[in-house]
Amino acid sequence: MTYFEELRANWRPLLAAMIGLSTGFTALAFTNSIMGPYLLRAFGWSKADFALLGMLGLMTLVGLPIAGRLVDRFDVRRTALVGFVTGPISFLALSRMSGDFQFYIAVVVIQNLLCMTTTSTVFTRTVVQHIHGARGMALAIAASGPAVTIAVAGPMLNNFITAHGWRAGYIALAFFTAIGGFIAIALVPPRRAAPARIPPAKRKPEGAYRMLVRMPAFWILFAGITLSNVSQFITNTQLGVVLQAYDVSPQQISGMISIFAVGILVGRFACGLALDRFPAPVVATVVMAMPPIGQFLIAANFDAAAVLTGAVLLIGLSYGAEGDLIGYLVARSFGIRIYGTVLGLMAASISLGSAGGSLLLSMTLKGTGGYGLFLVVSGILALTGSLLFLLLPKPAPPEAEAADHAIAASTS
Repeated sequence: MTYFEELRANWRPLLAAMIGLSTGFTALAFTNSIMGPYLLRAFGWSKADFALLGMLGLMTLVGLPIAGRLVDRFDVRRTALVGFVTGPISFLALSRMSGDFQFYIAVVVIQNLLCMTTTSTVFTRTVVQHIHGARGMALAIAASGPAVTIAVAGPMLNNFITAHGWRAGYIALAFFTAIGGFIAIALVPPRRAAPARIPPAKRKPEGAYRMLVRMPAFWILFAGITLSNVSQFITNTQLGVVLQAYDVSPQQISGMISIFAVGILVGRFACGLALDRFPAPVVATVVMAMPPIGQFLIAANFDAAAVLTGAVLLIGLSYGAEGDLIGYLVARSFGIRIYGTVLGLMAASISLGSAGGSLLLSMTLKGTGGYGLFLVVSGILALTGSLLFLLLPKPAPPEAEAADHAIAASTS
């Protein structure tokens, strides 16, 4: 079977993951940004209180590992069902709000916990289980779903709310999530019976955490991802502010942000293709070394727009590639049986690295008043993290992976 024939033959799990991610928590997280101005105006909430929503990102440290463990213990369909039932109900509840900010926070907290079962930690399991030779590209295609949804549905939702109100907007989101979730779950290939040669005692991943703490590959990957993400958080909240501090004009910043967005798209598919062609640890090192190089270029304060644009492009390429990369490395190093468990922990490590980076930025800004020290220190940490990927052991032999897939097929 050729490269593209494998993708075409496994269209069902690939489309299930793409739709699931497009209508699940990853894509719908942007709704808080759209709804925010309307809710502040309707209820008179303070901006300071509303800013507390940013703290909910730390809930991924709990939610994602739980979701990952659930998908390994049960299956993709039943695990995703939790989020696709909770999501529509929570949006309907929000549409009935009377202005109690504590009620709003409580509903969003429930979303952040239970709807983690609709993220890539769950849905990419069906992709890596069925696709092998074209796994990198398949993960890139699945990961592109939320970006397309945000680009297309974001403006449509905003226009709909302007015309019909925020309550109608929440109701529309409830239907969108419910319908998309139903289609995604229906497309996930049904579980297959375990081959007779596999002992029943080995069908379920038992003692996964105890096993992981004894595996060097787990700690290498965890440390590499955590260190590499010490500086990545600036792409979401601080990039424009950092560039402005280096005397980049608003017009130039707009152009650079556009280059950043292009870099995300190119990086996602380029990384997927590279993972299917070259050694994964080498690809990981190259990808995760791009942001620190970009940071060093910004910190050097070159008086050239082309240099800064190149720096932003490097950060964008890595940002787009990271989602495909982590899932691929987890499947390569740990197989399918505990894929969700490990991926959930690795996704949580991203939040851990970002939280550490936020603290580091706050400390360096207080001490120096500028971004230079943070860019250099976090860049060194990220570069160190990228080099750790070269220490990852070789993947399991093909026959061992085949047995692993056979066992996983009976539990998903």
